[in-house]
Amino acid sequence: MALDPYYRDRLQLFDGFSDAQRAAAGGALEASFQERLAAYGDDGPWQPPVDVVITDEVVDGPHGEIPIRRYVPEGADPAAAHLARPALLWAHGGGFAAGTLDWPEAHVVSAELAARAGAEVVSVDYRLADGVTRYPVPLDDVLAVWEWLVDERSVVPGSRTAIGGASAGAALALAASLRSDRRADAVLLAYPFLHAVVPPLPQDVLPEMDVLPDFMRFPRESIEWMVENYVGRLDDLPELALPGVVPVTADRPPLSVLLSEFDDLRPSGEAFIAASEAAGASVRSRLEPGVLHGHLNRHPVAPGVAPSLDWLAEGLRAMEERAG
Repeated sequence: MALDPYYRDRLQLFDGFSDAQRAAAGGALEASFQERLAAYGDDGPWQPPVDVVITDEVVDGPHGEIPIRRYVPEGADPAAAHLARPALLWAHGGGFAAGTLDWPEAHVVSAELAARAGAEVVSVDYRLADGVTRYPVPLDDVLAVWEWLVDERSVVPGSRTAIGGASAGAALALAASLRSDRRADAVLLAYPFLHAVVPPLPQDVLPEMDVLPDFMRFPRESIEWMVENYVGRLDDLPELALPGVVPVTADRPPLSVLLSEFDDLRPSGEAFIAASEAAGASVRSRLEPGVLHGHLNRHPVAPGVAPSLDWLAEGLRAMEERAG
């Protein structure tokens, strides 16, 4: 399938703004580039679903307080610690180095999943890798909030709690589920970045990928930068830093893996799906057609976003069906 025209037509905004051209301009193009980047990502207004109550809170962690944002469907008391409804801890992406609770990939996704699945969603503002803060600090933050959430809900018999995330956040979510002694009832991963060495893309998508600006691609150099910035080195990596290398076992929690069609990191997710299926783990997967990596970092009106949200919501609702 081709890249959706909604995205393809906007790529002309970046004509003349390659990385090399911007570097040669010595910063003179940067303001214009940022304006064009904002125009590319402008999907129009979005309002949180009216039936979702949103609160900002903090959770204590090993490195200090961790900001979180809680999304509770209306009709449930947000002050009640234990709700008899599915719950999800969600971690945004950003290459371990970027992202906030206000990104669409955090805020919009969390609010929409709360409404679509009737679930409590907690979005975690983990510490970012910046050359000083490194692995395992972001993972420690996600793990601390995960265990806090599970413990908060544990007094309700049959309560079901999932963990998930997007891109680098998917790596953190998967790693936290593997490191914790609190078993997740499901793991939801969106276009996950799980391997330090990512296999090449299928040949059939390369012509469409070639039209993308270089800053939208993930060549080997970019992947290595993300890994080194996060871990501090490129060799002898801890398994849980990029947890796609951890051997999959059949007793893993049920997995839902969402992929973007035009994404250099897509083979990382595909390799994880294949390993999970080969091990006999419960895994469902979806390839969202016509979209780029990070397609959930937009509003639901953008092509591919609403179907992806509905599919992830199905993964949350399935926890309740299994419990029943």
